[in-house]
Amino acid sequence: MDLLNFSSRVIPAAQYQRERWRNGLGWTREILRLPEQGDWQLRLSIAEIEQDAAFSAFPGIERELVLLQGEGLRLRFADGRCETLLPPYQRLRFAGEDVITGELVDGFTQDFNLMWRRDEVNAELLHRPLVGNMLFFTEPQAAWAIHLLAGQARFEGDVLPALAAGDTAWLGAGARERFTLHGGGELLAIRVAPAVTR
Repeated sequence: MDLLNFSSRVIPAAQYQRERWRNGLGWTREILRLPEQGDWQLRLSIAEIEQDAAFSAFPGIERELVLLQGEGLRLRFADGRCETLLPPYQRLRFAGEDVITGELVDGFTQDFNLMWRRDEVNAELLHRPLVGNMLFFTEPQAAWAIHLLAGQARFEGDVLPALAAGDTAWLGAGARERFTLHGGGELLAIRVAPAVTR
């Protein structure tokens, strides 16, 4: 899948593209979108929520939200369900079609936002401590995105620049390759592969 062959790189937090929401109630810092032009199939971003606000609808998209900073975010669904994301790093997966209002528990939050087009891509998000070494394997049909929540990390052999807290690495699909990450802290690791067709 050519989409996942986007070249491996580290994206420093200072390079994330920051844009105001259309409703003016928050900001989005875009980390990565694939493809880079046109309609995306995979998007990583950080939402900065300043006040209670309705979420935008994304038909055909799966979403997973992780609380990064703040005292909590309450998600009220149109069907009456209510889920509250609390620190540290509580998360929730839901459909982009869901009608949701986000309510701040006690002030501003930052939330990691993983979105993928379900008929094209499958994404699995893992939250892991980084203690010593961690191995990631890319393959022709599997890529990884690694977002460092806290601490510091570097790749064995300096194949890519070191990561500081808040940075993201993309390990593109291709020939099977092993990436060894050294360091200490916490991270989100997202395995991305083509959607399974039945």
